[in-house]
Amino acid sequence: MEWVASSVGPTGLPGALRGALRCPACGGLLAEREGFKCSQCQSTYAVENGTPVLLPAAADGGSTEVSHKLGQATFFDQEASPEWEITRPHAAPAWHRWQLEEKHRRAINGLGAIAGMSTLTVCGGSGMDAEFLYRQGARPVVSADISLGAARRAAERGRRFNVPLIPLVADVERLPFADRSFDLVFVHDGLHHLEDPMVGLREMARVARHAVSVNEPSRANATKTAVRLGLSVEHEEAGNRVARMSVHEIEDVLREVGFEIARAERYAMLYRHEPGVPTRFMSRPGVSALARGGWRVGNAAIGRLGNKLTVQALRPSA
Repeated sequence: MEWVASSVGPTGLPGALRGALRCPACGGLLAEREGFKCSQCQSTYAVENGTPVLLPAAADGGSTEVSHKLGQATFFDQEASPEWEITRPHAAPAWHRWQLEEKHRRAINGLGAIAGMSTLTVCGGSGMDAEFLYRQGARPVVSADISLGAARRAAERGRRFNVPLIPLVADVERLPFADRSFDLVFVHDGLHHLEDPMVGLREMARVARHAVSVNEPSRANATKTAVRLGLSVEHEEAGNRVARMSVHEIEDVLREVGFEIARAERYAMLYRHEPGVPTRFMSRPGVSALARGGWRVGNAAIGRLGNKLTVQALRPSA
């Protein structure tokens, strides 16, 4: 589906996005009124203060899968540091900010210019990834997350930093979009929250017309050591096991669904979600420059054994 300039409908969404929406329960067309109604299964979806909530109804509220998702959504709805989530990395110390910028830079290295690409970020949290992609020229940029609280923070980020993001609530395992709706589908530290990350990856590939970028924790011996030392975790505060992945399993799934691998690598990077004293020390002008140099040298030598991965894939003849 090509994205073109179009009018804004009663839900506040541009026409191009409205045309791409599908029922996450059955895949039927969504009719727009005050909210959305599926023309096929008659499911209805609300718009909460301008944010579409496009989650399939839970068929079994007691299932492990549903409980896992509800726990994730509730945790991120009640984010303990909303201001930090909205302003990260703007308000971060220099070393922390540089690390995040470096991760994002690596995440699009194999894709060429992304200016003008319609882009969806999944597990998009408070919009940090979407803002980065917008500032690289992607247009428009949709930030989807299972948490309504996160979507609201993404909207606030957009207002505060003058970045016209489009936040909505969606489940990466049942994305409410037609096949090949977006030029680029992007995830950063999101699939590892899932019980089966490959389900989310297949959905990303389904709605991607041109490119997919996956950026997640990697299985690594160094990570096992970091967990033992308390520098990393096996389970996050949200309650999920960190489902670390391998480059090869991501490559295999993307090839299976018709993509070609443009770039795949592992690298080492360690930072806490909220910076502490060590990060502030590393952010001092002289120290920060030395740290960046040391990081580059270390990754050139042993980065292939690192704890982070990025896999970028392109659909042939897209």
